[in-house]
Amino acid sequence: MDKQQNKSELRKLYRRQRADRFNTESWLHILSASELKNATNVASYISYEFEPETSDVNQRLIADGKKVFLPRLLENNDIQWVSWNGSSENLTKNEKIYEPIGDAVEVELDVIILPALHVDRMGNRLGQGGGSYDRALSRSKAFKIALLHYGELTSEILPIQPHDEKIDAAATPEIVVRF
Repeated sequence: MDKQQNKSELRKLYRRQRADRFNTESWLHILSASELKNATNVASYISYEFEPETSDVNQRLIADGKKVFLPRLLENNDIQWVSWNGSSENLTKNEKIYEPIGDAVEVELDVIILPALHVDRMGNRLGQGGGSYDRALSRSKAFKIALLHYGELTSEILPIQPHDEKIDAAATPEIVVRF
């Protein structure tokens, strides 16, 4: 089995496990991390289905005076960042994902909060498989932190490919682990 097939099988397994044990938790504790305290421009996302919930984090970032940017998926599966003011009126649904309405901006991000299915102890992230975040992460010097449910931070090394980008930290509902 090649790495791509192995990653695909792992995604299926991890999605099933996530759905089976889904719990609504909060990741507000990440806001006490120095990287987020000192940030001005923060990229985040609107969670869906069984992803870690981001609504309270996003609203608190805005309330704290941070500029929040959300991803919008392009036809080539790349991501562009759009400023978001926290209003659901400024979102549109693209299949399962809510995306921001507005003009894309070129901005130097301080922090990128991103989704992941699993992260290993080396900072390797297994995402949904489109490579969108890997493209965006490769262009950014921002502090990159993935949100995970319990049990999704693993000591087993995940399969990686040349285009995969490492992250700087992962957060479960209780802890932040830096790599």
